Amino acid sequence: MGYYKTIDGVKYDGELLELAEKLTSGAGDGRLSKADAAEILEAVKDGNSYTDIEKGTVKYIRENYKWTDAADEWFRSEIRKWAATK
Repeated sequence: MGYYKTIDGVKYDGELLELAEKLTSGAGDGRLSKADAAEILEAVKDGNSYTDIEKGTVKYIRENYKWTDAADEWFRSEIRKWAATK
């Protein structure tokens, strides 16, 4: 597993935060698209488990980054389906 990043005393998955940052900086309008959401989902799935730290990180990304409506809806649906199998 990669490294952690602490924000306001809470430990997050540093790789997921880095990915969200990379996907929103520079290009487009700074929102996460459906393609970006798919990349984040794949990064969460790579360990084949959904840890509390990953859950917290996903929540942080959903609350602190801008998403297109389509990306947000798709991501929430997909992560729920996948998490139900873990």
